[in-house]
Amino acid sequence: MILIVFMYAVASIRAVPWVLSRPLLRGFHQFQRADAPGRTAAIVLLGAGSFTVHGRHQSIGVLDQDSAARVLEAAYVFRLFDEAWIISSGGAAGGFDIEPGAITMRDGLVKLGIPPDRILLESTSKTTRDEAVLVAPMIERLRADCVILVTTDIHMRRAQASFRAAGVDTVPAITQDPLNSQSRVRSFVPTIDGLGFTRDIAHEYIGLMAYAARGWLRF
Repeated sequence: MILIVFMYAVASIRAVPWVLSRPLLRGFHQFQRADAPGRTAAIVLLGAGSFTVHGRHQSIGVLDQDSAARVLEAAYVFRLFDEAWIISSGGAAGGFDIEPGAITMRDGLVKLGIPPDRILLESTSKTTRDEAVLVAPMIERLRADCVILVTTDIHMRRAQASFRAAGVDTVPAITQDPLNSQSRVRSFVPTIDGLGFTRDIAHEYIGLMAYAARGWLRF
């Protein structure tokens, strides 16, 4: 029991998964306009998660931290191009009566000033593999000069390799850490955020192995 408590305590210290995440981030940097030549862009915004809060007569979709960070990055990239579209991608979690992530993120983009007619929806996917397969034909129809993929830094390696396996080459646009404004001290003490970060890192490493075993990745 003491060992289990100790392991949970270590896993909840954010500095620990931060170190473990370094291999996932190698080769990526914040997006710059020079990374994607051309006038037009198809920006693929991958969903991370959202919540649907139900009232007595209505419900409302709320972005989680990672999805909010992705929406902010997609809006920033959109404004760098003469002409761009955003494909908001992500379905609802299976078994739950919730709004698809694509719709919640679309609403966030509109709130940030992105024209609704420049946002396309893919709202049925459940996994990163689904997103790559379902978004690929949408990208082809847009005939943009470049495709920019927006997701969190630790997810980018698997996401980009999934899209490449689906026949789509992308330019990565990693999001800012939604917790980077917190005190540095919090990185060295046990927190719920730290435990969640450890979970996300484990998910990515397991996901890379599972996708590679199925032939769903192309690096």
